[in-house]
Amino acid sequence: ETANAFFSAQIPDRIKHHLQIPSLPIYLRYTSTDTFCPPKLQNMADKVREAMQRIAKNIPKGSMPSGPSGGGSGAAAAAGKAVTALGAAGALSYGAYNSIFSVEGGHRAVMFNRLTGMKSTLYGEGLNFNIPWFETPYVYDIRTRPCNLQTLSGSKDLQMVTIGVRVLHKPDPNKLVWIYQHLGKNYDERILPSLMNECAKAVVARYNANELLTKRDLVSADIKAELVRRAGLFNVKLEDVAITHLSFSPEYARAVERKQVAQQDAERAKYIVIGAQQEKQTIITKAKGEAESATLIGLSVKKNPGFMSLRRIDAARDIAGIVSTSGNKIYLNADSLLLNLLGDADDKFEKSIKKPGKWL
Repeated sequence: ETANAFFSAQIPDRIKHHLQIPSLPIYLRYTSTDTFCPPKLQNMADKVREAMQRIAKNIPKGSMPSGPSGGGSGAAAAAGKAVTALGAAGALSYGAYNSIFSVEGGHRAVMFNRLTGMKSTLYGEGLNFNIPWFETPYVYDIRTRPCNLQTLSGSKDLQMVTIGVRVLHKPDPNKLVWIYQHLGKNYDERILPSLMNECAKAVVARYNANELLTKRDLVSADIKAELVRRAGLFNVKLEDVAITHLSFSPEYARAVERKQVAQQDAERAKYIVIGAQQEKQTIITKAKGEAESATLIGLSVKKNPGFMSLRRIDAARDIAGIVSTSGNKIYLNADSLLLNLLGDADDKFEKSIKKPGKWL
């Protein structure tokens, strides 16, 4: 917008007296398309004040009559000089303000000339000069900036995938003139969204849904290679491309979850079968051991009848040990507890078994 500033310069009393104008300030209007700058306007006002003071000094004290009808030509000449001085001061201030521009760090500028068009010169950081009104500078930011895009695409097995891509980009500093002529200052808004969308969908369509997870590094590398190639056609450099988000449809996510649960159940069943087989083998081994033990015991009894007496002595020893350590008072028949190891204990035990109604 046009910035309007007003400043005033007081006409000396001697000139006002000869020109017979009221004691009011003369207002000059300064109009510029640049940013409003109060210090420069103050300088303009000071220059106008100095010019008016010089005009007042150059007018002799008796050269102008004090009457209202005399000295018309002298007053007109003085007024013309004052207007000329004011115009020169305004033009000088306007030219000084619009003939310089500053380029900040990390920026470059290109110049448009109203007569010849775009200039091929690039303007670096610091203070630079241009011709007011005829030349207009346009400053570009050449630092790395991010650009994020999230799009919905289909995989090779027709699964819908939501993928987010983040790109770090900057313009080619040597091609800023071409970028301004063909793309303008908002080049990133013109080309990057469409390029990122197209490249992401093209690469995702080459992989299955499960490969997007297991081969994520390859997917990211393919997207970067495709984007670098396409952006290079527009003189835009890409420093990094990364996948920031990857998600599937709710139906696919539930199907994957059910599949994982089924696989875990299958693995658990497999281990149960293995456990049952091991238990079966344990039972078989134990039965074989007991059968072999019974065979060996039978052979021992057959060959040596005193083997049973030896086993009876071992059992009586174990029973005696248990009874001796018990805190309860027990009164039982020694023959029943196999503790009577003397005399005809075996015969008595066999007879007690054979009596009817003794053992039920």
